[in-house]
Amino acid sequence: MNNLKKIGLTALAGSLVATSVAYAGELSVSGSASMSVQNNSQSAAGKNVKMGNSVYLTGAGETDGGLNVALSFELDQGFAAGSGGVYDNHFVSVGNDTLGTLTVHGHGGSNSAAALDTTAAGDLWDSTLGINTTAASSTRMAPLASTSGDNLVVYTLPSMVDGLSVGVSSQLATTGGSASTAFGLTYAGVDGLSVSYGQGDSEGVTDVSGDQTIMKASYAYGPITVSASQNDFDHTTNKIDQRVTSYGLSYTVSDAISVSYGEETIDRALEVTDIEVSGYSVAYTTGGMTVSVASVKADGVDHVANADNEMWKLGLSLAF
Repeated sequence: MNNLKKIGLTALAGSLVATSVAYAGELSVSGSASMSVQNNSQSAAGKNVKMGNSVYLTGAGETDGGLNVALSFELDQGFAAGSGGVYDNHFVSVGNDTLGTLTVHGHGGSNSAAALDTTAAGDLWDSTLGINTTAASSTRMAPLASTSGDNLVVYTLPSMVDGLSVGVSSQLATTGGSASTAFGLTYAGVDGLSVSYGQGDSEGVTDVSGDQTIMKASYAYGPITVSASQNDFDHTTNKIDQRVTSYGLSYTVSDAISVSYGEETIDRALEVTDIEVSGYSVAYTTGGMTVSVASVKADGVDHVANADNEMWKLGLSLAF
């Protein structure tokens, strides 16, 4: 009898452990490694090699009440130089199809408008072409966006219309006064068509307070996808209004090969010269490996006439 009791207790303990694990969800680890060789026409170093790597820890599960809970954080070796550690982007989310989903970003989040502001051409301006992206008060910055980042709360509403997703967000105020609210809409109820609209603001940021409005659309017909976007940022302090327009065209040759071309124009109200960027890329994917070749050209870098630059890049990325 004692042996039978031991067997019964052991089975019960195993059942409780299995039940606990099921409620707690599962923790998974994924990562990526990338390397690129690029040549910049204005770089004194000429060709250079860049490497990047990140490891993501993600977890997900469901509570007894039917709420889906998820968390994610990134370990990034490159993040250490600026922060003193490797703990990068991280968030936790709770919700379901009936109540919607609430996500709190401790670091690295995008508000509901800024999450839509990738240009139709895929942000070609951000290709190490020398376009300034650092000085917050500079009149020659790359595209401006409403405040995102740390302490950001995003709420995705439950589905009200088939194909329509709606999100709202609030950026909590920091010691520097930075705060924002935003919303974003995306409709994909027609086969092949996706249309997005978003608005966000930045309040209390020196020289960068303003409103952002985003409109974009794409249509896929067979292997061809055509897209267009417009991103407006209206300053409320120094009146430096900005408009970024973009067009993109991509062709899927096969499941493994894709070709794309895009153009972007950054227009500042107080600048005579626009920044005009164009480029094309070819990518080959097999399994978790992607090999890509890209060529990008920029005219009027930092809104300076005849300040042109171009670069080509060979990239290799691995996902695991």
